[in-house]
Amino acid sequence: MRIRSRSLEAGWYPSEEDQIRAAVAEWEKTLEEGPDQTAGAGVAPHAGWYFSGRLAWDTLRRARTDTRTVIVAGGHRPPGSLPLAASEEAFRTPLGLIPADLELAEALGAYLRLESDIWVDNTVEVLLPLVRLRFPEAMVLWLRVPNDESAETLGSAAARAASDLGRKVFFLASTDLTHYGPNYGFSPKGRGSEALDWVREVNDGGILSAILALDGREVIRRGNEDRAACSPGPVAAAIGFSRALGFTKPRLCGYYTSFDVHPSDSFVGYCSVVFE
Repeated sequence: MRIRSRSLEAGWYPSEEDQIRAAVAEWEKTLEEGPDQTAGAGVAPHAGWYFSGRLAWDTLRRARTDTRTVIVAGGHRPPGSLPLAASEEAFRTPLGLIPADLELAEALGAYLRLESDIWVDNTVEVLLPLVRLRFPEAMVLWLRVPNDESAETLGSAAARAASDLGRKVFFLASTDLTHYGPNYGFSPKGRGSEALDWVREVNDGGILSAILALDGREVIRRGNEDRAACSPGPVAAAIGFSRALGFTKPRLCGYYTSFDVHPSDSFVGYCSVVFE
């Protein structure tokens, strides 16, 4: 069996099962009790768990309970590139192996061209242990989506492929929002409280409004032109998937920045959104 092993260092997410379960138990103390578990798609951040794991978990805990496959759609793909899919048969996590849904990958490949993802990237891997914990019997389709308008088409094609197979799928889009400050070479509002307010209310606020309006084109524009997301493609794909299957009630479940966790002149925005 071809297995994709862990590539990220331990600082991204814990190495042991008991550490993962302990982290999630702590997050649960701060989250809404008994959320609706009806979402067909969602948006989650992909920073290290210290910064954004709680929001990622909050997205997954709201996923539809009959989920058989989770499409984890990562990013870091430039406009004009092809979407990538992992070709391994399973993914190794501290909670055990997750089988890959290669049948769904093949069905999706009938609608559009996919290249093999052979690179190390955090946008999918960092979410896999949470997928395994939330759905211990589920399969995963590992995708990475270009940051252009083809993304929404990919999402609707994924919905058709899932329907062709009769597969109950949750589409998990992976992105962080504005990367602001000297570490990222992006400081249009200088430093301090004015900069933080601008990121929260204008740059992140604008792309969140586009997500909640199910406007994939505007998500791509704001992500690329305004630098409001590092991976707007997966979000547009989630919108295409959601529209195709009727999950057209978006909900913002949480938002904060890394400044709220660890104050710094350089910080990143994170969100949890679901489509019900």
